[in-house]
Amino acid sequence: MNVIISNKYQALLASLDIDVIKSINGEFTVDELIAQFSNFYYNKMIIDITAIKGYQDISVIQQLSVNFDMSKVILLLDDSETVNSPMYLSQLVSMGIYNFATNVNVIKFLIDNPNTYKDVASYHNINGFKKPALNENVVDNTKGKIGQKIIGFKNITEHAGATTLVYLLKLHLEDTYKVKAVEVDGNDFIYFNDNSLASVSSITFNEFLNQNIDSDIILVDLNDSSVENYCDDVIYLIEPGRIQLNKLIRNDNEIFEKLRNKKIVLNRSVLNDKDVEEFEKESGSKVFYNMPYLDDKLDNQPIIKDFLCTLGFSRIDKESGGSGLFSIFK
Repeated sequence: MNVIISNKYQALLASLDIDVIKSINGEFTVDELIAQFSNFYYNKMIIDITAIKGYQDISVIQQLSVNFDMSKVILLLDDSETVNSPMYLSQLVSMGIYNFATNVNVIKFLIDNPNTYKDVASYHNINGFKKPALNENVVDNTKGKIGQKIIGFKNITEHAGATTLVYLLKLHLEDTYKVKAVEVDGNDFIYFNDNSLASVSSITFNEFLNQNIDSDIILVDLNDSSVENYCDDVIYLIEPGRIQLNKLIRNDNEIFEKLRNKKIVLNRSVLNDKDVEEFEKESGSKVFYNMPYLDDKLDNQPIIKDFLCTLGFSRIDKESGGSGLFSIFK
């Protein structure tokens, strides 16, 4: 059974030949919808977008996406310029809203044949994202002029340390590069007591990038956001403990196939070179770097500098400074 929430298109939605368990008409805040349907069982919820107060503000739709299972929601869009703009549609996809239509006849099809990302990928970031222009003032010591570099870090096993690693990389880079560190859809940066760290949502990430167009490097703690495609490079972090790996495989036994040819970094690792070789053999993957446990109270560590040099940041002097705490590592 399905739910219909209508307003401007009440008559059109009433003409649908579907089973309806509940139908309401009018204009509602997201909080009012949550109050009515948070504990209500339904197959699909068909929403006339004009029934949502403030729907032209994408943050209102984000509130909807956070509080409802969007795989069960089908949005009937209106014909307004804002809602049909490439930016608005791209942001819908970024929030995991794949089932939307401007034609009521499509809705019945979507009930039985819901879209996947592949079906709506063409809407994602088309003309909606203004990628920062090349910063011609950035000069690499060995390669000459380069553009701004955006590098994302994503935890593959739970709590693999992306937030702390991004913070430490930022500390080591900022002496020789103009660097910004940002977390997307998270709020863990506040615990570092560093006002230069930024926290943004997925839907304001574009704006953040354009506001920092003069930065040489932007380090991104991706969390569970869907902004990976904005990055020039993505580092996938795995904590190679037995429990974490077993949990990872149980959740997705094809994970290493999905990570094939990706940059995998073993983080918070206690593995030696032989262990890493065994890991690569068993997982069928290639490890980009083996990173040990790091002390986040130290802001000058040779192992971090070596990692940055491996990533291609040639201004970093991996031999200078530091306490030598991890100097035994290659």
